[in-house]
Amino acid sequence: MLKNFWYACEHSQAVTREPKQIVMLNQRFALYRDSKGQVVALKDQCSHRGAALSIGLLEDDCLRCPYHGWKFAPDGKCVDIPANEAGTPVPRRAHIDAYSVQEKYGFVWIFYGDLPAAERPPIPPLPEFDDPTLHKSYLDFQVNTHYTRVLENSIDVSHLPIVHANSFGSGFKDNPEVGHYTVEELDWGITATYTYSNYTRPKGLFSSLAHKNKQTDLYSRFTFYLPNITKVESGSDSVRLVNYAIHFPVNEHVTISKRILFRSFARFRWLDGIFMKYYNKIYAEDSRVSETQYPRSVPVELADEVHIPSDALQIAYRRLRKKYLDRGWGINTKPAATNHTNGHAATNGHAITNGHATTNGHSGTNGHSKTAASTVLTS
Repeated sequence: MLKNFWYACEHSQAVTREPKQIVMLNQRFALYRDSKGQVVALKDQCSHRGAALSIGLLEDDCLRCPYHGWKFAPDGKCVDIPANEAGTPVPRRAHIDAYSVQEKYGFVWIFYGDLPAAERPPIPPLPEFDDPTLHKSYLDFQVNTHYTRVLENSIDVSHLPIVHANSFGSGFKDNPEVGHYTVEELDWGITATYTYSNYTRPKGLFSSLAHKNKQTDLYSRFTFYLPNITKVESGSDSVRLVNYAIHFPVNEHVTISKRILFRSFARFRWLDGIFMKYYNKIYAEDSRVSETQYPRSVPVELADEVHIPSDALQIAYRRLRKKYLDRGWGINTKPAATNHTNGHAATNGHAITNGHATTNGHSGTNGHSKTAASTVLTS
């Protein structure tokens, strides 16, 4: 896990005046909206006895701890301790971390790290979000493994005919070979375009990607943005699909992929449920394999696993990740008894372990998908 980046942690519509807890990067955050509608993000751990502020009271845009009533302002400063006599100063160490917040693309983003504002990497671009020719829907899908494995699966060029043989991957069965492709460097990521030749009509919903009685060239553009975002664009003739995914690291062994799914055809909201059911099937095919990978986290050293030419994009991702780990931007995810330092270490949060895919209400469906229970391993 990396610090000094913006992390999308929740859908904007899910953050209200009612405080809620988000578990991310193996620690807890409390989110709520102030009286002006701005999102406030605080460390969800009272500096006094560690109680979760997210179950406390919202008062004058401040959070009161549910245990002893300590009151914390949106900047994390403790402004009242009921048990103190009048005139007793609030201890300096009573403050808690507050985080910079942005709202973009329907998500709340938290900056986790210690870089000054002028030096922070930007939130990656998503021009498709405002494209009137594309219909968008949202889907959250949980996978019980480290986010690096889930992320790398999303930009894997060669697994499609194997893992997805019973869905859209069946269209690759006549030509599973992957030829040479070039990886391009971006300011904060990498990208590659690959054309799959002789793509035939696949099984299921995406049969429209290919002609009924002949083979088609299917292009795909795979992009990775630091620290945890992938974007896969595919198309054939006039059909276009874009899968934008934020692989949300709950902890070392639970990932929730928060996705925005764009399509240029069948642009009716009442069809979203059908598409979500099909996407859940595809992601279940991926997670069935990803949850078995060992070690849980992608190795830091390239020599720890075997590579072939078709792995060029994953190799570039691993090198880019190692670059920032070597820079000292890695997060210590081992539990700490007490830590109030923003972005330097994480505290032990409560993992989400229900193993179900969820939709957040944009698509109107709640399609569940089975995911295997995972063995708890550290990265």
